[in-house]
Amino acid sequence: MVRMMKDFWENRKLVWKLARNDFKTRYAGSYFGVLWAMVQPVVIVLVYWFVFQIGLNNATAELKEGIQVPFVLWLVSGIVPWFYFSESLSNGTNALLEYNYLVKKVVFNINILPLVKTMAALFIHAFFVVFMLFLFTLYGYYPGLHTLWVIYFSFSLMIFVTGLCMVTSSLVVFFRDLSQIVNIFLQVGIWMTPIMWSLEDIVQKFPLLAVLKLNPLCYIVYGYRAALFDGGDVASLGWMHLYFWAVTLVIWAIGSHVFRKLKVHFADVL
Repeated sequence: MVRMMKDFWENRKLVWKLARNDFKTRYAGSYFGVLWAMVQPVVIVLVYWFVFQIGLNNATAELKEGIQVPFVLWLVSGIVPWFYFSESLSNGTNALLEYNYLVKKVVFNINILPLVKTMAALFIHAFFVVFMLFLFTLYGYYPGLHTLWVIYFSFSLMIFVTGLCMVTSSLVVFFRDLSQIVNIFLQVGIWMTPIMWSLEDIVQKFPLLAVLKLNPLCYIVYGYRAALFDGGDVASLGWMHLYFWAVTLVIWAIGSHVFRKLKVHFADVL
C-alpha cells in the first residue's frame, strides 16, 4: 500500500496531465463540450427538487432536532458529493479497459490509472461545489472559514473512492460483468444513503436501521452538511471520523494488494 502511494506521488505530474486530457477528450466533438457534464446533474437536482419539494410539499428538512433548513439546500449538500462518488467509481472501474493501450506498454506505470479517473472527476465536482455555495448564498448561508471543511471531505471522498477503484478496475479485467454490477450498486446506493431522506426520522421508527450509518458515504454527506449548515461543527460526527478512515485504510490495503497481484496478467487478458 505504501508503494502504491509512493507511485501516485512520484507520478503526480503525469496523473494531473492524464486527468486533464481525460476530462477534455470525454466531450470532444460535441458542440457544447464540457457543458454536457454540468447539465445532466443540474437537471437531476431540479427533478428531485420538483418531486420532493413541490410534489411532496417538503419545503424544509430537519438538519438536527429542532433545526429546519431549506430542502433544496439540504438535498444539494448531499447529492453533490454523491455525483462525484458515482462518476469516479463508474469511470474508475473501467480505467484499465479504457486505457488498455497503456496497460500493454511495458514502460508505463499502470498503478496510476485508477487515480487518473478520480482526479478527472474533480473538475466537474469543483464546478458543483461552486454552484452549491452560490445556492447557499442566495438563501442567506454565506461561506466562511468553516466552508473549508468541504475541501477536507472532498479529499476524503477522493481517497476512499480511489481505493475502491483499485479493487474494481483490477477485477473487471477478468470479470467484465462487474461494470454492470457497479452501475446497479450506484442506482441502489443513492437511496441507501441519507441524501433525499432523513436517517434520524427513520431510526426513530425502526431503530435497527441505525446500521445504515456504517455506510462510509453517510460520513461524507453528514460532513458536507455540518460544514455548510452547522458552522463547521464536524466534531459532532464523533466516532464516524475514526470509522471512515479505518474502512478507507482497509479498502486501500485490499485494493493495492489485489491490484499488484493481478497486474502481471492485465496485458495478457486485455
